[in-house]
Amino acid sequence: MQRENPAVHGAEDVIAADISGEYIYFISGRNSSMARADDTELIDTFEDFYRSYYRHEIAELAKNYPDEQKSLYLDWEDLDEYDSDLADDFRNKPKQLREYAEEALRLYDLPVDVSLGQAHVRVTNLPETLDINDIQADHRGRLVTIQGSVKRATAVTPKITNAAFECQRCGTLTRIPQQGGDFQEPHECQGCERQGPFRINYDQSEFIDSQQLKIQSPIGELNSETPTSIEVKTEDDETGHMAVGDRVAVTGILQLEQMGSTRNKSSHFDTYLDALTVERLEGYPAIDTTTGDKKQIITLSNDPELYEKIPQTIAPTVHNHETEKLLLALQLFGGVTRHYPDNSQTRGQLHTLFVVDAGKQSTIDQLLSCAAALSPRAVQAEASETSGTGLTTTAFPSSESQGDSPWVIEAGPLIEADRGHAMISDFSDLGSDATNSVENVLRKQSAEATKATERLSLPARTSVLAHTKPEYDRFDDYQPRGEQIPLAADTVAAFDLVVLIPDDPDSSKDREVAKHTLATHSAGATATEEVDDAHEAVQPAIDPGLFRKYVAYARENCHPELTQAAKSTLQDYYAELREPNEENSPHPVTEDNLKTLIRLSEASARMRLSDTVEETDADRAIEVVETVLETLGIAAEKGELDADVS
Repeated sequence: MQRENPAVHGAEDVIAADISGEYIYFISGRNSSMARADDTELIDTFEDFYRSYYRHEIAELAKNYPDEQKSLYLDWEDLDEYDSDLADDFRNKPKQLREYAEEALRLYDLPVDVSLGQAHVRVTNLPETLDINDIQADHRGRLVTIQGSVKRATAVTPKITNAAFECQRCGTLTRIPQQGGDFQEPHECQGCERQGPFRINYDQSEFIDSQQLKIQSPIGELNSETPTSIEVKTEDDETGHMAVGDRVAVTGILQLEQMGSTRNKSSHFDTYLDALTVERLEGYPAIDTTTGDKKQIITLSNDPELYEKIPQTIAPTVHNHETEKLLLALQLFGGVTRHYPDNSQTRGQLHTLFVVDAGKQSTIDQLLSCAAALSPRAVQAEASETSGTGLTTTAFPSSESQGDSPWVIEAGPLIEADRGHAMISDFSDLGSDATNSVENVLRKQSAEATKATERLSLPARTSVLAHTKPEYDRFDDYQPRGEQIPLAADTVAAFDLVVLIPDDPDSSKDREVAKHTLATHSAGATATEEVDDAHEAVQPAIDPGLFRKYVAYARENCHPELTQAAKSTLQDYYAELREPNEENSPHPVTEDNLKTLIRLSEASARMRLSDTVEETDADRAIEVVETVLETLGIAAEKGELDADVS
């Protein structure tokens, strides 16, 4: 026969009883409120608050508890409206106030015969969000809300909360609540007064789900070299709902964890959040668009010089490259993703590959960096510094010891940039084998992660801008340039547009570039009348901060439809490209190119916040495609390979 043992190693305030059940004794923590919650006034206050504001929600909780619902979610604004001092206390001392709130929930007079003994109270909608970069020691123990993207996620694993230890000599059972990171065990058995051995009786112990997340600063703030992150611990019904790459808002209690090992502890501490709630965010949470911003956005959309100003906002210090700038602008806005009744879909994201002569490498790097800064969500990555899997996801066993799950999934740049843009340098350095995972993202807008025997599919609705060098770093004038792309044909075909950028000497153009470069150099000098003129010449046509908000607004609110005139224009152009050539050779123009034209046309319409794609948008898309085809050595008239272009 098993006997209950109240004596535990390191136990304080133990309450024992001679009856069986869950409340034989309690140690400080969640289950201790019954034993030491002498502040009945606060408990009564919470009960009155529930009756005034959450009568219906508690009835629903009781109806669904515990299989479908385990938590009561409180809006902080409701608590502030009821009692502002109580709301402030909940933010400053959330651990204690939460105990009172949960005790009040257990004592609440329910309309049905059910016990909410293990139900949670979780607070949402705090009045302000704390930037991860601004977390300080003063925030310890306070309730805060942070926003960011899920960089890393462990598997959901069981965590023991109340361990039942059975003495192997006499069968006495000892229950010890498990709190914090250290696993508490009995010091001796009160039945036989010996120091074990003990084993955990799993049937008599209590478990909850547990998961750890690593939350990184919002993608819109990732232009810094070292983005800030924080560990988040989730439990019970808040686990398993988020995947790497998700944008989230986490409300939790900021805690400290001492660095160093057990034998060699440090005076420094890491911070982490004990999460109360984890909510998925849509759109671009890193961008705060005010009413005044929206008025400026609408005004800008009606500017008759809009299509000249937008490309001029991208890297104005770079001379020429108007086609590349227009293409980058169109890619920032993107097309519209279409979902069909058979559950298939057509992506709206554009993918562009620049094949760049070594002499133009720095120029294109500058263009892509500027485009990344203007995107509402962008991640830059060096292919040479990561594997193909590392660009999507990485799964690895956890090397940490205290409570971590055995496997961890970490997001790569293409997952982090979901619904945004990824700029990848030196794309061919991935190698032919490593491009498979990236190619899957380009075509299917998803990435697969393998964790032990489990395969997960994660969203990667990312628009990719990549560049690479030709086969021999520089274009060989004695070979067709289209054949000097150092990537497999299937990988090249996964891009919407492939743009070749040679470094051909041209005396007239070279003089213009030199003049512009020297003027740009002067613009960074000490202010003089000449410098002011130079500075004005390289000033972005649209304020970059406003333009970023403009792009975000367009992507979230504009979903233009093709007019009949636009459809006819695209149809005629595509048919013309597909007309048989004299030699009846295979055509390099396919149906995928038509879809690219549609995406470019939709992006053009989005640039002016239009709900319709007009014929002018189709013409603009055709002009871009013709310029791109010419760089590949394809005559735009009938899609013929032009042997004269090398």
